[in-house]
Amino acid sequence: MGNVVIEQSGKTVEEAISLALEQLDVTEEQVEIEILQESSSKGLLGIKKEKDAIIRVTLHDYSAEIANDFLSELMGKMGMEATINVEDSDEKLLVDIKTNKSGVIIGRHGETLDAIQFITSIVVNRNNPVYKKVIIDTEGYRVKREETLVVLANRLAKKAIDSKKSVSLEPMNPYERRIIHSTLQQNDKIETYSVGEEPHRKVVIKSIG
Repeated sequence: MGNVVIEQSGKTVEEAISLALEQLDVTEEQVEIEILQESSSKGLLGIKKEKDAIIRVTLHDYSAEIANDFLSELMGKMGMEATINVEDSDEKLLVDIKTNKSGVIIGRHGETLDAIQFITSIVVNRNNPVYKKVIIDTEGYRVKREETLVVLANRLAKKAIDSKKSVSLEPMNPYERRIIHSTLQQNDKIETYSVGEEPHRKVVIKSIG
């Protein structure tokens, strides 16, 4: 897990704790506190020598467990037997769902999969001070879909160039539109832009050659 660990000093342990909690924007119940050094105002032979308190605060990241529990419950409510595998990094969760009903999870053009990913992201980040991007896939759908979109983008770009006319793609979600834009951004014979309102927003490929 990507736990967050910081060390904080203060004139007293209480002050150090307060500063650490403020920095992490959490409550004391959310962290583990270890006192590394108590504050002191007297040194050797009674000579006054102030010494700050030092603490170590660990904020445990339970993002993977939250995602696993939520998706397991969701799959159960959808009447599916599924194995959830969560790969956790400091910035994102990569979730793979294995089930014999992957088509139901994917939905039309991945709409159901995107909805599950969106809801899971909300659940994971609801009380998490460290934002985690959540990416959910099943049966390698996203990789296959990206490969399909790259081929489609290049084919329609050629069509736009040959015909000298703009070509509109079908409505896509923001993730898929970014793939189209990214694929064609180095092609100096065309330009791409999006039109319409969600969920009917789509990419237009325009010839400028």
